[in-house]
Amino acid sequence: MSKLHERLAAYPAEALGGIRRGIEKEGLRVLPTGGLALTPHPLALGSALTHPLVTTDYSESQLELITGAHKGVQQCLDELTEVHQFVHHTLKDSGELLWASSMPCGLPTDETIPIGRYGGSNIGRAKSVYRMGLGHRYGRRMQTISGIHYNWSLPGVDSEQYFSLIRNFRRHAFVLLYLFGASPALCPCFVEGREHRLQPMEGGSALYLPHATSLRMGRLGYQSDAQATLAVSYNGLTGYANSLHEALTKPYAAYETVGVRNPGGDYNQLGTSLLQIENEFYGTIRPKRTVRTGERPLHALRERGVEYVEVRLMDLDPFVPVGITAPTMRLLDVFLLHCLLSDSPPDTPAEIDELKQNQHLTAERGREPGLHLSRNGQSVLLTEWGAEVLAACEPLAAALDATHGTDDYSAALRDARALMAAPDRTPSARVLDSITRQHGCGFESFARQQSIDARDALLGLPWTPEQQARYLAMADESIAAQKAIEAADTLPFEEWREQYMSVKELG
Repeated sequence: MSKLHERLAAYPAEALGGIRRGIEKEGLRVLPTGGLALTPHPLALGSALTHPLVTTDYSESQLELITGAHKGVQQCLDELTEVHQFVHHTLKDSGELLWASSMPCGLPTDETIPIGRYGGSNIGRAKSVYRMGLGHRYGRRMQTISGIHYNWSLPGVDSEQYFSLIRNFRRHAFVLLYLFGASPALCPCFVEGREHRLQPMEGGSALYLPHATSLRMGRLGYQSDAQATLAVSYNGLTGYANSLHEALTKPYAAYETVGVRNPGGDYNQLGTSLLQIENEFYGTIRPKRTVRTGERPLHALRERGVEYVEVRLMDLDPFVPVGITAPTMRLLDVFLLHCLLSDSPPDTPAEIDELKQNQHLTAERGREPGLHLSRNGQSVLLTEWGAEVLAACEPLAAALDATHGTDDYSAALRDARALMAAPDRTPSARVLDSITRQHGCGFESFARQQSIDARDALLGLPWTPEQQARYLAMADESIAAQKAIEAADTLPFEEWREQYMSVKELG
C-alpha cells in the first residue's frame, strides 16, 4: 500500500481533477411487440456516418449514443441523458423502443438482420463492407449484443503507464463482471442452431445459467475461435502494435475461402486477414488514440501513443433508463486509478490463458458460492480476491473525494464492497429474480417492460423547444457533412479499399 500512496501523492489534485470520461452506449431499436425493428436508421436522427452523438454500431437497428469527454461524472451523465431524450422523442411516433438489455430482443433469421449503411462515400461503403465481413465471420446475431464503453484518460499518463493500467485491468476485470454484469439470461432465438450449456427456465421462454453474471462476456458473447489463436501481449506499445500488425496482414485460410468479393462482384469483407481492421479485435479494454481523417487506428497509436483507454466489458444496466449510473461511473474511476497506480508486472502467455479462464468462469458462474479463480497458478476465492482489490481502492476514493469536495467516490466504493459480500443483490441476480417473479420466466417480457419504463422515464423529463431545435440542427448538419464527403471522393472504391488496407497505412 505504501507504493500506492507514494504514486498517488505524485498526482496533484489538479491532475486527478483532470480525469476525463466519455460514454458510448449501444442499444437495439425494437418494435412495440419486442421484435427487432428492421427499418432504416431514422433520418430525423441525422447521418450515422457523421453525427457526433448518434450513430449505429453493427446494424441499422443498433443505435450507438455517444458523449464527449467530460471532467465531471454528472456532466457526462447529463449529456448521455439528453441524447437519450432526443432519440426517444424522435422514436415515439413510430412506437419503437430502445432495448434495455445487453442481450438482444427477438431476432429474425440471421441474414435478415440489417447491417449498418453509411451512404455512398468510400469510407461509408467501407464501414458497411466491414460489417458484412463480421456477419460472414461470426454471424449477425452475435453482433446485436449491446454494451457500454467507458472511455477514460488522466493528464500526464504516457503509453507505458496506460499499458500498465491495461494489464492490471485484465487481471482484475472479474470484479467489474461480478459487480455490474447484468446479462444472466437471454432469448432462445439468440442460440438457435448453436451448441450451448444454458438451462431453460421452467415454464418460461428464457435460457439462463443460475449463477451467471454476464453471458455477453462469456463463451456465447463476443468470442471467436479464430481470435482465440491471438496471444496479444500488453507489455508495451511496440509488442501490442506488432501483434495487431500481424493479425491485420497475415492471411487466414478460412477467410480467404470467403474472399473479398463474391462471384457477382459484391463485397463479402474488406480483407482476408485474421482481422479486417483494428476494431475487429475483441477485448475487455483497448488502448486508443483519436484518428485523423482516413488514418488507420494502429498508425495513430504507433505515431502518437496511447491517448485514453476504452473499457468494453460493461453490460447495460436494465434497471436504469440510460444503462449506467453515476455511482457506477465513480467506481470505474476509482478502479481504473487503482489499475494505473498499482504494481503491474509484465504479462506472460500462461497468465493470458489464466485470465481468459477467469473471465469465462466469472461470466458464467460468478455468483456461485465458493467459486475459485486462478491467480498466478494458485486457487483463490473470487469474493476474497475481489474484496482485497476493493479494499486497496480506499485511498484512491478518498483522494478523488478530496479533489471534488464530495464523499460520492467513497460511497460508491462502500456500496461495491457491500455488494461483493451480497451476490443476491447484484444486477445479474436482480435480473433473474425479476424474470422469474414478475415475468413468468420470460426474458423478452422482462426486457420489454424495462425498455418501456426507460422510455417513459426519459419522455417524462423536461425537454425544451430549444433543445429539440439544437438536436435537429445537429442532425441537419450531419446530413450535409455526409453529402460533402460523398462529393469529395475521387477514387473508385476498389482503389480506395486497396490503399486503405495496404500495409504501409499501418505505420
